[in-house]
Amino acid sequence: MTGVVAVIGAGTMGAGITQCLAQAGYEVIVVEPDPTAVERARRGLDEAVRLALLLGRGDRGTALGTARRVRWTDSIGELGAVDFVIECAIEQIEVKEKLFAELDQVCPAAAVLASATSAIPIARLAAVTGRPDRVLGLHFMNPAPLTDAVEVVHGEATSPDTLSRATDLLTALGKESIIVGDRPGFVLNRLLMLSIAEAAALLDRGEDAATVDALFERCLGHKMGPLRTADLIGLDNVADTLEVLRRETGEPHYRVPPALAALVAAGHFGRKTGQGFHDYR
Repeated sequence: MTGVVAVIGAGTMGAGITQCLAQAGYEVIVVEPDPTAVERARRGLDEAVRLALLLGRGDRGTALGTARRVRWTDSIGELGAVDFVIECAIEQIEVKEKLFAELDQVCPAAAVLASATSAIPIARLAAVTGRPDRVLGLHFMNPAPLTDAVEVVHGEATSPDTLSRATDLLTALGKESIIVGDRPGFVLNRLLMLSIAEAAALLDRGEDAATVDALFERCLGHKMGPLRTADLIGLDNVADTLEVLRRETGEPHYRVPPALAALVAAGHFGRKTGQGFHDYR
């Protein structure tokens, strides 16, 4: 696949996906209205290029051109000539629906509109557009540049051509596509968020985070326990995803436990702020 790819949002996930695209040689337009987020993403991209060169990873010419392949803007109106869009806004249904309606009006009719949503059914986002056959989900894991696979969500209306274009893009990024059906939370987060919620609830009953994670890591061989995983995802994102799952499924076990809610209210979102269930400072 060739052409221009747009990324909506320069937060942790948007910045990571932008890095993957630019390092693979794609021209990228990033839409982000917050100048602080743009500057943070720019610095992260520059640091990734320096690290790649230092470690001798990839082609030197491609690495040096990475930053030049990214254009930053605060306006969706500049996406009139893109071929593929990956939306990485906050995990709130109304925000994403509004964005998809706007993207449908601005982007070329043939452009694919993909969402990096963690839990929102793709059918909901496709319904606000006039191109449901060209809408799907690309659930990247964090950190996007260091993970090997992407959960690809095939909506009921997603066409075979759209799915092929998406998996071709992921192959070009060096990612494996794992295709799943469209349901709240898809497969991964339907299971993972329940595990995180139950682990956080144990803290409200007097257990400590180190013990919970140690059991998963040392007894089950997981790279990270559920609470360290939550810290990596971002506790604000975890709380938003649990709210979406509770709202969309109606199942009460998808809840935000008090221990998680208190950390989010205090601005402790995990690794990105230096403190979450564990202390990274």
